[in-house]
Amino acid sequence: MEKCNGTVSSATKGWQNEPMYFEEPTMSEALRINDDFDHRVVIRPDDYHWVPSPMPGVERMMLDRIGDEVARATTIVRYAPNSEFSSHTHGGGEEYFVLEGLFSDERGDYPAGAYVRNPIGTSHTPKIGPEGATIFVKLHQFAKEDTEQKVIHTRESQCYPGIVPGLQVMPLHEYRTEHTALVKWASNTQFNPHRHWGGEEILVLEGTFYDEHGVYPKGSWLRSPHLSQHTPYTKSDGALIFVKTGHLGKE
Repeated sequence: MEKCNGTVSSATKGWQNEPMYFEEPTMSEALRINDDFDHRVVIRPDDYHWVPSPMPGVERMMLDRIGDEVARATTIVRYAPNSEFSSHTHGGGEEYFVLEGLFSDERGDYPAGAYVRNPIGTSHTPKIGPEGATIFVKLHQFAKEDTEQKVIHTRESQCYPGIVPGLQVMPLHEYRTEHTALVKWASNTQFNPHRHWGGEEILVLEGTFYDEHGVYPKGSWLRSPHLSQHTPYTKSDGALIFVKTGHLGKE
């Protein structure tokens, strides 16, 4: 997030819209992890439990999941150097952010900081080089009409002033009420108390994130339900977070 200048984007504003609804994909529901979206979930790095995938050298930290191998899932996936994953089609879409290393497939290379959306019906064959790679990935969470495929290299992209001093926002995607962004918090930044219409999901990428409920170091994942609220802030080390809002609404 080096290029932080410009004017306020619409994606930095209120985000107070009606919740977004999705048609659930058909899949096995034998495995259920943090599947009650009415409850707040916090997972810190000390809570990580890595589970081997069916492919050698590929491990997963499952954050939430409904289903077995074909699943509505939010996961941190760790690829060993020179590992690969079998070719597969994204029946419910795939969204990922590269946390470390270099993630590759037949379309290109995606270094740390890359944000990628592969809509429903796309396919690829991940193949990892000598650096290895770690990604944060969300599967089977696309609306059918959300067909935009995109790659954003966030370390080369512009961000914009947020709605309070010390905040910089890089919009990544929006569809209906779903908004996804990187948000950079300067040290000792205080945000306003606010309510999460349609829920909020955060992965802390750098620094330490705080609110009245707790302390969230780098690697922490928070999922807050529809109409939850908090007053977040940072201390001396600031923070960089991946944040998604408006995607956890219920009929």
